[in-house]
Order: sequence, then C-alpha cells, then structure tokens
Amino acid sequence: DFFHWLLVDVPASVSRIPEGEDSDGVIPKGKEPGPGPIGIRGVNNYTQFLAGNPDMAGTYAGHDGPCPPWNDEILHHYHYEVHALDVETLGLDGEFDGAAVREAMAGHVLASARVTGTYTLNPDLRQD
Repeated sequence: DFFHWLLVDVPASVSRIPEGEDSDGVIPKGKEPGPGPIGIRGVNNYTQFLAGNPDMAGTYAGHDGPCPPWNDEILHHYHYEVHALDVETLGLDGEFDGAAVREAMAGHVLASARVTGTYTLNPDLRQD
C-alpha cells in the first residue's frame, strides 16, 4: 500500500474534514508525526519516495496529497479509506506507518468505506 495520508484517532464526532485541514500540499522535508488538527499523524510513504532527494528528504506525516509526475502518461487513481472502530484510540504514537495502523485496527473495524478519485498533472489526460 502507498499512503499519502495517514491519520488515526479522528474523533467519531468528525463527519467532514475541510479541504486543507491537515495540509494543502507537500511541505519540503515533511511534517512531524503526532497530534495534528484532527487526529494523530502517522508517517506516509513520501518519506521513502523522497528519501533520495536531498532537497526533499525527511519524515512525511499526515496528509501530503496526490503528486503524480507532471508528464506521466497515465491517469492516477487515489483510494481513500475511512474505518469506524469500536475503540476511541489505536494507541499509536511516534513514527508509525500504514502497516502498524492495519495491525492495530485488526478486530476493531465496525464499518469501512472507500472512495477512489483520479488525478493527473498532464493536461492531455485531464478529464474535466
């Protein structure tokens, strides 16, 4: 799995996450994991993806949004999942990743939903 947004322990009272609430784009060198404006930020895969770039390498946590190559020849699909759990917290902290979240959620999922969106920076592929 490739995670662009890793956020846990969002209160059950949250029914909508406003645009830009956790981030409105990739921040060079990343954002620290831990408490954010609406939950706990886990480490997303931009940490590995950008590790070889000295200007961008860092720990990327929370949400960093889609970032396909500008000249890519395919339309990228982004999958967003939301899970209702029978616990208020997964008890995760520090630099946890998607695998740790899935392990901590095991046996606690009451319901799940998934939506898929598409995105590209290539103007020849845009589906406006």
